[in-house]
Amino acid sequence: MAKELEGRRVAFLFTEGVEQVELTEPLDAVRKAGAEADLISLEKGEVEMWQHFDKGDKIKADRAVSDASAGDYDALVLPGGVANPDQLRGDPDAVRFVRDFFKQDKPVGAICHGSWMLVEADVARGRTVTSWPSVQTDLKNAGAKWVDQEVVVDNGLVTSRKPDDLPAFCAKIVEEFAEGKHKQRAAA
Repeated sequence: MAKELEGRRVAFLFTEGVEQVELTEPLDAVRKAGAEADLISLEKGEVEMWQHFDKGDKIKADRAVSDASAGDYDALVLPGGVANPDQLRGDPDAVRFVRDFFKQDKPVGAICHGSWMLVEADVARGRTVTSWPSVQTDLKNAGAKWVDQEVVVDNGLVTSRKPDDLPAFCAKIVEEFAEGKHKQRAAA
């Protein structure tokens, strides 16, 4: 098995209500590719994941986002679940954390409702993205071009719509994270 992410460190930002498979499958993919992964939440400790509208397993967050810095990581994953990004986007440290990955030209993957964080961090403008369909109006209002595709890559930003897209999403984040930093887009 290729270890294309050997030596890379990937942050996963999530909180209560994260869609379980949208956290665990990308986490497994980056670890299998050789990356070190840190689980970051609003607080360090146990976080309950969800399986759509039902409670799922618990997972331990390694650190609180208030203690995390984008400078310590090579890439970021924003899993979905309706409650997860809705809570995260109300936290200034979480918003700063996401914004800093874009300021540092580092690759980011967002799936399903995770794209709400792109809106809140004001990093969607001028990008082509996809998401869960109900998030498309927010993304368009934030200046993004929304498309209905399994996976979309725009200058290091990888987005997907839903759990069914996870195989394509996981493959593409590994590919983009292996490439590393991306040049910022020219101002439109």
